[in-house]
Amino acid sequence: MAATGHGDATADGPFTTRQLLRLDHALRIADQETGLTFSVYIGEFETPAREFAEGLHRQIDGAERAVLIAISPNQRKLEIVTGVEARKRISDRDAKLAGLSMAAAFAGGDLAGGVVSGLDQLASHAGRS
Repeated sequence: MAATGHGDATADGPFTTRQLLRLDHALRIADQETGLTFSVYIGEFETPAREFAEGLHRQIDGAERAVLIAISPNQRKLEIVTGVEARKRISDRDAKLAGLSMAAAFAGGDLAGGVVSGLDQLASHAGRS
């Protein structure tokens, strides 16, 4: 499992050190530019997947202003969960478009690039704080 958020990227996941640094930078930029809290979870999901991702989201400090990108590469699952305040700035449609873009990158074998791209798209949709 690799969980990243607030500059605490861990090295026990599927990423190289360089990729972790890219992810950490993308998370920090998204947080700073939007005033929201962005987090990423990479690992196995319990079922049902959506409920599992929502449970992870609830564990984030200030979950109402948080956005979680949860990915299970082995299960080929992706969930984007937004808190109540974050949802006012990132619509379901915006999240779905970011998810489709990430899925395309994942299908091409670029897990880290897909996450970075998704973070950028979600932050762009959220706008500045």
